[in-house]
Amino acid sequence: MVINSLLVAIGGFFGAIARFGISNLVKKHYHSSFPIATIFVNLLGAFLLGFMKGEGIGDIGTLLFGTGFMGAFTTFSTFKVENIELYDQKKWLVMVLYLGVSYTFGILFAFLGMVLGS
Repeated sequence: MVINSLLVAIGGFFGAIARFGISNLVKKHYHSSFPIATIFVNLLGAFLLGFMKGEGIGDIGTLLFGTGFMGAFTTFSTFKVENIELYDQKKWLVMVLYLGVSYTFGILFAFLGMVLGS
């Protein structure tokens, strides 16, 4: 049980750092009211997790990379808060696009990753 927790913690550490770095890099190069940094990491994470599942990475890989790294890399909570902020700012079109693109392409990317991983 301790080793499992360590695997998740190690993966989570690196996943959070990767998200922070990629998000800052994207925000630095793309200034928009559309939350491009969050959608980028979430879609990339959906694809990578799908790929890992398609590969059948096993229990240790799932704990380290799936639960740990991808759990910290992707961010469902930031996605929700950003949608609430768009709603509060009355940026209806951006909010609807963000929701639609996130869910539609998130599922599509996860599926594509699984197909390519198998």
